[in-house]
Amino acid sequence: MPDGSAATASRGPSGAAATLVERLLAPAGRADPYPLYAEAHRLGPVARIADTLYLVTGYQAVDQLLRDPGFGLYTMATGQGGDGPLDLLNRSILRANPPDHPRMRSLIGKVFTRRRVAALAPQVERAVDDLLDELAAERGPVDFMDRFAFRLPVTVICALLGVEARDHARLRPLAADLTEVLELTGPTTPAAETAAKDLAGRFAGLVAARRAEPRDDLVSALVAVRDADDGRLSDAELLGNLILLLVAGFETTTSLLGSGLALLLDRPELLATLHAATSAAATAPSTGAATAPSAGAATEPGTGDAAVAGFVEEVLRYESPVQVLTRTALVDGRSVADQPVPRGADLIALVGAANRDPARYPDPDVFDPSRADVRPLSFGAGAHVCLGNSLARLEATVAFTQLVRRFPAIRAAGDPVRRDRLVLRGLQSLPVRLGAAG
Repeated sequence: MPDGSAATASRGPSGAAATLVERLLAPAGRADPYPLYAEAHRLGPVARIADTLYLVTGYQAVDQLLRDPGFGLYTMATGQGGDGPLDLLNRSILRANPPDHPRMRSLIGKVFTRRRVAALAPQVERAVDDLLDELAAERGPVDFMDRFAFRLPVTVICALLGVEARDHARLRPLAADLTEVLELTGPTTPAAETAAKDLAGRFAGLVAARRAEPRDDLVSALVAVRDADDGRLSDAELLGNLILLLVAGFETTTSLLGSGLALLLDRPELLATLHAATSAAATAPSTGAATAPSAGAATEPGTGDAAVAGFVEEVLRYESPVQVLTRTALVDGRSVADQPVPRGADLIALVGAANRDPARYPDPDVFDPSRADVRPLSFGAGAHVCLGNSLARLEATVAFTQLVRRFPAIRAAGDPVRRDRLVLRGLQSLPVRLGAAG
């Protein structure tokens, strides 16, 4: 999940970098930021926008910034009452600095482990099969975003947390409204405030229920950790992090699935290649359930799961679900790519630009799943790397493997509609016709 806010882009910047940021925030820039990213690279890996505001676009520079403990998150200004969307995010690991961030992350990490994610593979496979079975029964066009790209990750994260299935449909608009506060374009909206209160109320009730009657789910496990750990995780922090896990658990994965399929629909030859690879892999001897791919894992094009894993990594690089992250200098004497940054200065890290840095990737605007050493920064890096990145990769790998295997003739049934966002990039709708099953 991103960690930006409107405060960063509202300091009256000037100059070439400032003009570029203003163009990025305009409707045309939000719709297609990539030509502007190419311009940003010509300004250098770091460009000063104002006295205490910098734009970071180079791959190595963004990676360094995210990994340097001398840079952290500033607390976003909140409204009245202490229960708005910014309040929730400020109490979570998304916005926390040391010592709060390592304290909270270590406690959450006790229950949200890589082993626990890997154990979800059979459940993810069943969820994918069930959703594809539903799609196979359709005779006309379907909206892939509504019928699959949202439903798969929300089904998985809600099962992990213990959220009832009857609440799934309501969560998509709530998450969309809540995450408006992460954009760089304006103050908190009434819709975001309403969404924050709704989600807080839902999870407060769920926490109380699991405290009274624990179950085998993540909420129960986190409640047990919170209650057994001498108050090292407050009730407010528990609530904020549960909401973050929910929203982050499907928001970026939904965009990853939609962008990936849109790229496939524009490249029939790649769809055919992946279909052949996954079909061949399906007839090979089984080696057990799928496991969560690691970031930047080496792949062998044309070998089933490896071919899909390489495709997923290139989608993350080419169409990052998270385009912007922000940091502030917490200490004196820091620099990024040899650019001195004074204490208290803010930095806008264009992750989408870093993933298309020509100094890191040859022909960065070409989509090429056969690239070697693809290590996108889409889930961040360093201490704040997304806790659920392995789950997102697992879901996407299983989803595309099954989708292209079962529906090799899938095609567009209309123009996709893109969300009007810069920070969280993705599709709102993607109409498709499935065609004959493979």
